[in-house]
Amino acid sequence: MNEKIASNVIEAGLDAKADFVELFIEETRQSSVSFVDQKVETVNAGTEFGIGIRLIFGTEVLYASTSLEEESHLIELVRQLAKTRLNTPTELKREPVVLRQTTIPSQKIILDPKKISQEKKLPFLKLADEIARRESEKIFQVNARAFDVTSQVQIFNSEGLFVNDYRVLSRFSLSVSARNGNEIYSGSESPGAQMGFEFFENLDIESLALSAARRALLMLDASYIVGKKMPVIMGNGFGGVIFHEACGHPLETEAIRKKSSPFVGKLGEQIANPCLTAIDDGTIPNSWGSINIDDEGNLPEKTILIENGILKNYLSDRIGALEVGVRRTGSARRESYNYPPVARMRNTYIAPGKDKLEDMIASVEEGLYAKKMGGGSVNPATGEFNFSVEEGYVIRNGKIAEPVRGATLIGKGHEVIQKISMVSDDLEISAGMCGASSGTIPVTVGQPSIKVDEILVGGR
Repeated sequence: MNEKIASNVIEAGLDAKADFVELFIEETRQSSVSFVDQKVETVNAGTEFGIGIRLIFGTEVLYASTSLEEESHLIELVRQLAKTRLNTPTELKREPVVLRQTTIPSQKIILDPKKISQEKKLPFLKLADEIARRESEKIFQVNARAFDVTSQVQIFNSEGLFVNDYRVLSRFSLSVSARNGNEIYSGSESPGAQMGFEFFENLDIESLALSAARRALLMLDASYIVGKKMPVIMGNGFGGVIFHEACGHPLETEAIRKKSSPFVGKLGEQIANPCLTAIDDGTIPNSWGSINIDDEGNLPEKTILIENGILKNYLSDRIGALEVGVRRTGSARRESYNYPPVARMRNTYIAPGKDKLEDMIASVEEGLYAKKMGGGSVNPATGEFNFSVEEGYVIRNGKIAEPVRGATLIGKGHEVIQKISMVSDDLEISAGMCGASSGTIPVTVGQPSIKVDEILVGGR
């Protein structure tokens, strides 16, 4: 957008007595190829353009979006938006807004997806299908998808901010299903990164396909676990989804300012076992959940949420910081121009500890090793969660025994973190998508292997 047009639209918002005016301009291109049942199922590509306008009065937010970029339309949209709050705008004496362009550091992108043909993705999909099917005749379906997203973003605001941001994401998702009579089980892998086409070229497709296929076959023949309270060793990587959902969301100022979090008013207090440190970091190079800037134009940071069990910070945006009385953490995010930004997670993980996985296993007489977590649900206001275990094993007499399926982990996040007694040194992070009030955004979750002394395990 032309700076003069942006300035005029912002001036219209200030003329309507807004304390803060922001324009978010976005052009996003998405492309994907999916391969199912040994053939190409879909090939999609599309581009979307739009502008989001945010007016803030104190801590009250008014928001509108449009796909039209004419100056007269945008100014009229601002006036109509302001009228929902004000009867008659008042002229104010003030200095005109001066926009100052800021240059930001960006993630290193080697091969821009916009310059790569969709056909180039197909060999990776075919290879994954072939390798998975070789494992067994019981493999009856392989679903593979490769997609990328590129976004050109501009942010202008009434404080003089003018910044451009180019965002690139690539992801490979794979689901392998095995069948034995009427029984069906699926294994999955879904790595992603803030990278261009080089992401696909550097993937170990064979390892991903074998991992998903072997998990499906292993768990297909596993017996069902008997549910009860027991100690659980949660595996590294995607196991961090429970902390993300049950603790991460309640630590966002969007929940804190609405008093819908068990962590309200607990900054500086001991909320977890001292062995636990948890971090949300938007700066990890090329990580799926990293950002160059947040969606208010702020640089990201590494935010320590919990340190040695003590609550240190909330994740905040402009409004959350104002209402809660904390600093901004560069965490304002949104799915697209259709949403106003709110505080959201980026790369959220439990930090590595000093324990070893083998020592954790050895410390359990009878329990569950949840090597890989699946999906689930959570109530952000209470922290109550219910997550399935995609790959699990019985622990008996301090040793990993037979595989079991049908396990679900049930509890409350703020209670579980008090029962984490051991944290390993094998940190891994995994790509995911997170949905909340500002839409669905890319995030990573992660943890080293951890021991929870007692949790309710659902089963048969």
